[in-house]
This record gives sequence, structure tokens and C-alpha cells, in this order.
Amino acid sequence: MRGLFENGDRGLEAARTAFDYVVKEGAEAGPSGESLRFPKREVRIKAPIIPKKFFHTAGNFREHHEEAQKSGFSHPVLPWIVFFQNVDAIIGPDEAIIYPEHLTQELDYELELALVLKKSGKHFGAAVAADFIGGYVIFNDITARDIQRTEMKSGVFSFCKAIDTFCPLGPHIVTADEIPQPNNLSMQLRVNGKTRQQSHSSKMSVTVQEIVAHYSPMGYSAGDVLSTGTVSGVAAFSDDPKSLYLKPGDIVECEIEKIGVLRN
Repeated sequence: MRGLFENGDRGLEAARTAFDYVVKEGAEAGPSGESLRFPKREVRIKAPIIPKKFFHTAGNFREHHEEAQKSGFSHPVLPWIVFFQNVDAIIGPDEAIIYPEHLTQELDYELELALVLKKSGKHFGAAVAADFIGGYVIFNDITARDIQRTEMKSGVFSFCKAIDTFCPLGPHIVTADEIPQPNNLSMQLRVNGKTRQQSHSSKMSVTVQEIVAHYSPMGYSAGDVLSTGTVSGVAAFSDDPKSLYLKPGDIVECEIEKIGVLRN
């Protein structure tokens, strides 16, 4: 993570990377002055970042809108949807998504590519947007569909996606120099080993840089996270949603090329 964020900017509350060995926080140095390292199996890796702001965007993959129309979902997935995610709902790799059965019976998944802003900025165009991107991370936008349909009757939704643990993020941040073409990544989500979502970031109707520029008037801080929307294949828009909604004990794996696998 060294060098990801520019000096003087706020927003980096927590950032950790997942290697085969990890440095334990607060550990004393070893006999020769080196940092103490521990096998990854002996520690719990948390979410790689807890941002100051989490910009939740949607409507960028038109395939998601098309499947919503075919399924007869109550509302269209229009372009340029944005709202703020609850950062306290963030969990990391291998942490459990808590199923609040007293609130919902229709728990869904949404695989998304998210990016981390490396410096503050506002009101800039797509031509310079790449200068603000520090890295990329996987986001699973867990959604209570029954709550969402009720919320959307008023034209807004947030609670359905912001319940505690509904924001898996990880497994680590891959710096932007490792992914020079973010609109050229394969994407797949599996539940209990079976593929549910399979697509490609090239299917966005806009580029990642255009998304970053579009929302820049709200003002970015270093360490802010911005999601880019989900692909087709969610349970709610399938032929048999009830059989595909998440259930207690399910294992969800989100995989994006060049980033890795986020498992919860």
C-alpha cells in the first residue's frame, strides 16, 4: 500500500494487504530488527480499506437493466444511479454475511468492480480521471430485494443495501499500475461453486474514467471507494428467484481478473 495515497489527504482509516505472510500490528521487531511475520492462516485479514466515503453507483452495465426488464422488476435500472453506502457495513474476506431473517427473505448478491481514489479532487474530466485512481478492489453488493421493492416505491433505496455486513470488500487492493485497462477484466460470481454471474468489464456502457469524472462534483478524498455497478445474473432477475436467493450457510465467491477472489 506504500505510495497509494498522497501525503496530506484524509480518508485512509484502515488499509491492509494480504500476502502469504502478514506483519502483525503492534508487534515488536525481531532480534535483527526485522518485522515479525506470521503465516496468513494464523491471522484474520480484514477489509483492505474503510473509506471516508463510499460512492455506490449503478446503471453502468446495461445488461443488468435488460434482465430487470425481462423479469418484470418493479423499477428500471436507469443510467447514472448514485447513493452513499454505509461504511460501517463493510466486512472483509472470509467474514460472514449475517442473514437478518426477521427483515428479509430475498437476500441477493451483486458482483462489482470498485476503485479506490488516491487523492482529493473535484470537477474534473475523464481525460485526467486516471490520475485520481489508486487501485481496484472487489465489492459484493448484498441486497435485500423485498426491502428494495418497498423502498423504491418512494423513488429511493438505501436501507436494503446498507444493513450490517452487507458490504463485503476485498480481498486486497491492486494498485492501478497493475490494471492499466480496468474496462478489460473478466468477472464471475459463484455460490457454492456454481456460477451465477459471468460477464466482463468491457460491457459497461461507459468507461471507468467517465464514471470517476461524472461523480467528481461531489468531491473526492484520498481513500474514498467508488463502485461501478453489477453485471447480469442476479437472483432477483432470474426465472426462479426463490431457488437462487442466498441462504444461511452459502459460500459466495466473487472473482475479477487481476484482482483475485473475495469469499464470504
